[in-house]
Amino acid sequence: MSDSATFNNAARVLVTIASDLPADAALRKYFIHARHLGGREKRAISQTVFTYFRWLQWLDTKQSAQKQLEQAWALHERFTKNPSVIKPEALAALAVPEWTRAEIDWPVDTLRQIQRNQSLWLRARPGTAHKLAAQLGDSDVLSHNPAAVGNGHWSHVTAHSDAVRYRGHHDLFVTPQFHEGAFEIQDLASQLVGQAAAPLPGQTWWDTCAGEGGKSLHLADQMANKGVLWASDRSERRIQTLKKRFARAKLFNVRTAPWDGSAKLPTKTKFDGILVDAPCSGTGTWQRNPHARWTASTKDVAELAVIQRSLLDNVAGSLKPGGRLIYAVCTLTKSETTAVANAFTEAHPELEPVPVFPPAQQGATEKLASPACTVGETNIFAETQAFLWPHQLDANGMFIATWRKK
Repeated sequence: MSDSATFNNAARVLVTIASDLPADAALRKYFIHARHLGGREKRAISQTVFTYFRWLQWLDTKQSAQKQLEQAWALHERFTKNPSVIKPEALAALAVPEWTRAEIDWPVDTLRQIQRNQSLWLRARPGTAHKLAAQLGDSDVLSHNPAAVGNGHWSHVTAHSDAVRYRGHHDLFVTPQFHEGAFEIQDLASQLVGQAAAPLPGQTWWDTCAGEGGKSLHLADQMANKGVLWASDRSERRIQTLKKRFARAKLFNVRTAPWDGSAKLPTKTKFDGILVDAPCSGTGTWQRNPHARWTASTKDVAELAVIQRSLLDNVAGSLKPGGRLIYAVCTLTKSETTAVANAFTEAHPELEPVPVFPPAQQGATEKLASPACTVGETNIFAETQAFLWPHQLDANGMFIATWRKK
């Protein structure tokens, strides 16, 4: 629960954010100078700031920043106790910017979901989720109860997950398990991208936009340290962070190479699989990062869609015959998801769309025709394009599309 000191500190952070600094960066900067604050106080301030941006459109802007923070917190507490106090019409009008309505058919359940505090997901090393949960405490093992998120919408996929939902409040970065490489902090939707890729030991894969290596680590883990995983990014700093994370996880099958996304590729290698986790507008992350709701624009979406299509075009020729291409973005806009995927399919007849979650690779071949795999009239294991909605996973929103080279 927030108190006057928390509101006062949060109001100071808002001043920094007003100078065009993203909320998470503003919080980090504030905490560097406010060294007297403990971990619990920092969490309360962060939560208060993020709550403010979730309820921003409901607030009286004539009030002081501290009064608005208090008003947002009161709305948060009312909504947490009884979500029905906020009508669907109000959520549709106020929870997200108006421009998104032409780009995203927002489910009411997703609008409710993004107004809540987001869960923290960990990815345990293969086969160790139960052990990790027991060591950390305050944790749920998803494979033990795959229907625990989203009324089981993706339960036949999450049943094979190494995901652990952490409900505690300890600083996980100082735990021995973290320093031993026993887990990574990785959102569940991001983990499902790795499951869609499903690389096999001994194969050769390329994570083209690897960033600091979250998905790369997951691919390497599935490859059991066998074969070769190329990881690229345009930022040398991010590549160096990736290398450190691989060393901590004791994974050594990675080769790194800088790449700016252009037609000039970093290698002539042909791959069994390529992951394009493309830069995007991030609308699927608006529960975790509500400040971004009010900084993204249609101009961003249009520019990013061009980049995404270019990335796919540039890497398509690097697939082996039978190789798979995975396109993933943590956004839900039509322009960056189905529009990009459909245009790419039309331009590349040498590639055929294939199911995002191949049953054989998920150990569920016999379940393919099962009614339990059907949502509405759609068999989830037959989808070549998949939207993962926040309310279905208690996680980020994500879009995944897959192809195979003929």
